[in-house]
Amino acid sequence: MLVETVETPNPNSLKFIPNMTVSEIGPVEVFKDTEDKKIPLANNILAIEGVTSIFFGDDFISVNKKEPVKWNDLKPSIISEINDFYSKGNKVVLKKKLKNNDQEKEESEVVTKIKEVLESKIRPAVARDGGDIKFKSFNDGVVTVELQGSCSGCPSSTVTLKRGVENMLKHYIPEVNSVESI
Repeated sequence: MLVETVETPNPNSLKFIPNMTVSEIGPVEVFKDTEDKKIPLANNILAIEGVTSIFFGDDFISVNKKEPVKWNDLKPSIISEINDFYSKGNKVVLKKKLKNNDQEKEESEVVTKIKEVLESKIRPAVARDGGDIKFKSFNDGVVTVELQGSCSGCPSSTVTLKRGVENMLKHYIPEVNSVESI
């Protein structure tokens, strides 16, 4: 299997594209200090010296490293782990589980609009760079989001947040005054 790699704006993050489904449940980020034993591929990649976190998107995996580790030293091991995972017959890293309708809660019209703009206009652009943006809350005109994957800790994330995300949300939703990241 050919696993493509794509550089991201964050020099400490690299996007790996296995050309297979990665996550059916949406984006998931796993950090070295909070290993999730239920995700074997995450544990195997996090065991590689220098890897600090992994972000699973729909069809890609972003891996973050610490300085001064070089990508040339990490890439072969990461690609090997991804290839090994899929060569064992695994079709997806994170499988979808049936949803309980009781867990869904009603949302205001503004929150629904914010989520729609994030999903349709902003998330695809952020995913191209190996990251994701998650809606957290909307209070008094302030939208709070969480940047994940390559976007977390990226030197240009503040500019992206203010000039890109905030301007886009303000354009489509007049109730939005600003956007903050946690």
